[in-house]
Amino acid sequence: MDCSQIQFCDRKSQFDLEQLQALFKRGAFWAQERSIEDLSIAIANSEPVVSVWDGERLIGFARATSDGIYRATIWDVVIDPDYRGAGLGGKLVETVLSHPRMNRVERVYLMTTHQQRFYERIGFECNASTTMVLYNQPLPNSLPVQEIQFQELPGG
Repeated sequence: MDCSQIQFCDRKSQFDLEQLQALFKRGAFWAQERSIEDLSIAIANSEPVVSVWDGERLIGFARATSDGIYRATIWDVVIDPDYRGAGLGGKLVETVLSHPRMNRVERVYLMTTHQQRFYERIGFECNASTTMVLYNQPLPNSLPVQEIQFQELPGG
């Protein structure tokens, strides 16, 4: 495979959401049904967002969310199936990790279903102590937001 034309980009403005949606359909079983609108929201609320291009063709993508110092999470790492095996996935994750928003973070998390070995080669470790998830559903017996009253704390 000729990778001489491959470029990495961290500018959100250089984004073709239709190509991203197609990339997810080709190479990401977990993101097959994502809408253009939802992808736009996810990208707007992520930093960094890194894309990989072969000329005008989007062939890779990853994004992260971070507080910039303590915690970050990497999301949606995908390389087009036609380009896998050339080291682009590792380079993509390394590019995300080296971004100024990420490079000082104490702990970086990610979720993966089948690619543990790939991420271990980059330096990630399995971590059974942070395996909780909350599916965004109304909690039983919770008060509607408008009924909750907040009180300002002294000195704040």
